[in-house]
Amino acid sequence: MDMKKRIHLELRNRTPSDVKELVLDNCRSNEGKIEGLTDQFEELEFLSTINVGLTTVAHLPKLNKLKKLELSDNRISGGLEVLAEKCPNLTHLNLSGNKIKDLSTIEPLKELGTLKSLDLFNCEVTNLNEYRDNVFKLLPQLTYLDGYDKEDKEASDSDAEVYAEGLDDDDDEEDDVDEEEYDEDAAPGDEEEEGEEDEENEEEEDDDLSGEEEEEEDLNDREVDDEDEEGEERGQKRKRELDEEGEDDEDD
Repeated sequence: MDMKKRIHLELRNRTPSDVKELVLDNCRSNEGKIEGLTDQFEELEFLSTINVGLTTVAHLPKLNKLKKLELSDNRISGGLEVLAEKCPNLTHLNLSGNKIKDLSTIEPLKELGTLKSLDLFNCEVTNLNEYRDNVFKLLPQLTYLDGYDKEDKEASDSDAEVYAEGLDDDDDEEDDVDEEEYDEDAAPGDEEEEGEEDEENEEEEDDDLSGEEEEEEDLNDREVDDEDEEGEERGQKRKRELDEEGEDDEDD
């Protein structure tokens, strides 16, 4: 997929001015140039073009708010002087895996006064004597080179994580709003009250059931008593009949 089509897909029906993060990794650039990216992406803060065959960044549009630029695994060998003009507020730049051979190639980056982190892994320039010391002298604004500071101490937080935290702020705010709405619907104590109501309802049902059982027992007792009375009456009647028969036999 070429870069223009990829940008169109990444927009997802958004306007360029709504986009803060744009990932174009592994698509195809036309003749090693950036295409389809315009200065309408005025809110863009993160741009990733890893392994797209770039040989130049000359066609990069004006992106005043761009903070992080991923250019690793391309074929860039120079022309970095345009970055100070195109991305004046850049803080993180990854040029790993490009064709940068000497310090003069990265010298124009000294014009990026806000640049804090630079990555040059797998570039020939890293094989030069006193490479790290010379880069820090050349670019005094740098805090990290290839993930380590001047004292060879590794960055406490990766640049990607630091940047991701900033991007996630909007999502966190949305989550907070959803949580607040949920809390409004179910204020503290509602669950306990609902539980108490359920217990009361269960007790009432138990009382109703016990009352019904008592009524049934009373009815059964009355039925038994009635049957006993009927049995006694029949017995007395039978006795009277026998007595009468006995009297008739005596008269005979």
